[in-house]
Amino acid sequence: MNLLSNDFDIFGITPTFGLNRDALDQRWKDLQREAHPDRFSTADAQAQRQAMQWSVRINEAYQRLKDPLKRAAYLCELNGAPIQAENNTAMPAAFLMQQMQWREDLEEARDSEALERMADEVAASRQTMLTQLQQTADEQRDFTALAQQVRALMFVERFARDVENRLDQLGQ
Repeated sequence: MNLLSNDFDIFGITPTFGLNRDALDQRWKDLQREAHPDRFSTADAQAQRQAMQWSVRINEAYQRLKDPLKRAAYLCELNGAPIQAENNTAMPAAFLMQQMQWREDLEEARDSEALERMADEVAASRQTMLTQLQQTADEQRDFTALAQQVRALMFVERFARDVENRLDQLGQ
């Protein structure tokens, strides 16, 4: 195995957004079993170090591939369209208006029922966006457009966390 291989190659899967999560999980377990440092406890120091590096690299790849947002961003990067979220925050006006409305609604929400409705709306929006990500990545193979969609989903994910934090505050 090559530590410099991309995550998809490490797992032996085609670089696509849509993947079988159960197969990914099983492959991760198989790879971890093969590379686990405990299997090399009686080997020389170099073999132990390599096993540790592999174990870390396998976990790193797994964390990126199992998360849809990270996986989409990684596909963009592999295909020459890095996300650049810190430099590129331009979004369509309609999206920004929705974000502003959600923020106002969050500020005005006074009970868990309103926050739960908001969480459901955000979850539905997230699911729609994930479907669009898969179409853009796997069918259209338009990684520049995918990068913009990933940046938008990052906003939605951040807002979803804010709603959850607010729900937690009300529950205390």
